Amino acid sequence: MVSVGRNIFVTMEKFEISVPVNNQNQHFEIRDYMHHEGDKCKYEVFKEGKFVGSLEPDHHKILHICQNPGVVSEYVLNLICDQLEGYHI
Repeated sequence: MVSVGRNIFVTMEKFEISVPVNNQNQHFEIRDYMHHEGDKCKYEVFKEGKFVGSLEPDHHKILHICQNPGVVSEYVLNLICDQLEGYHI
């Protein structure tokens, strides 16, 4: 649980995933905001502690890129989406 302001707490789960990019596994940390309310993307993605993007499910639970600061390609973020969708979370 993370405090984000005065008496406001957000439940967040962290886990790691790997996706194959150019025949190499790249490792990412995923932060899942389990009780997000629409003002923030559900998933944030980090690589070596650096924010690389965020993802949001649609009403069919298909993930879409919510934010992409350009640290990794859109292709890699879509690979991460595919991987997370495979976990059915």
